[in-house]
Amino acid sequence: MIVDLLPVFIASTLRLAMPLILAATGELVSERAGVLNLSLEGMMLTAAFFGALGAWGTGIPALGIVCAMLAALAVAALQAVLSVRLRANQLVVGIGFNILALGATTLLYRMIFGGLSREQIPGLAKLNIPGLSDLPLIGPALFQQSLLVYFGLACVAGIWWMLKYTSFGLAVRAVGDDPRAGDKAGIPVARTRFQAVLITGVMAGLAGSFLSVADINTFTENMTNGAGYLALAAVIFGGWTVWRTVGACLLFGAATALQFQLPAMGVNVPTALLLMLPYILALLAVAGVVGRLDPPAALTLPFQRGK
Repeated sequence: MIVDLLPVFIASTLRLAMPLILAATGELVSERAGVLNLSLEGMMLTAAFFGALGAWGTGIPALGIVCAMLAALAVAALQAVLSVRLRANQLVVGIGFNILALGATTLLYRMIFGGLSREQIPGLAKLNIPGLSDLPLIGPALFQQSLLVYFGLACVAGIWWMLKYTSFGLAVRAVGDDPRAGDKAGIPVARTRFQAVLITGVMAGLAGSFLSVADINTFTENMTNGAGYLALAAVIFGGWTVWRTVGACLLFGAATALQFQLPAMGVNVPTALLLMLPYILALLAVAGVVGRLDPPAALTLPFQRGK
């Protein structure tokens, strides 16, 4: 029975981890540049709503994803203006955006779709990769996913390459560790941080659209349900490195998948404990129990030339 459920568990883990992977990888770029986007939850929720609205209004899922990315990018740009240009407190700004996103999407959802609506929207079809999807155990789990899964993983690999091998990646790391030294070396600190926050917005847009357009094909109030905070915790859990962060997201996804798999296997575990498991892991990560935390030295610290 366990062997029969293993492909389902692997597929569920990847599906549930994917929005976390997308959001956390984007957030990693921003945090490496010294900007904490506590508004990641709000970016994802905004993207999920406008992705659903765009797909529903046009009938084209790809346009829904574009709408989601533009909406999250708008939130990220405003976050960057306040946090980078105006040097506002990053934590306060992030909390404010999350509250605003929850209220605004709930209001718009009820106005457009009606209260407690489950309006189905056009969604991305799952791919069936010939040959690979027929592999035992891992074939159906890994090679029968939405196109957005594979595109998202390609974006993650691109971000890893960018941070490690490009001049922009070097600038991101420099302004996150020592912005004054970076400024003296000729790196435009504010512009680099602004661009890093915009990358977070793009990836959060993909993450939000994955929830509404590529996964459940509808929008519900507060459908992110703390996924943005889990993504933030995954960055800490991953030690601000790309592949360890991806691993942390997969761990959170597996913990969530267990909520459905353990009862199917006949394992009697309290439902409340299963619901808490991803957040317990996130709490342990934030508390530093999983290892020594070594964040970018200038994380959350505003920069002003000459001061």
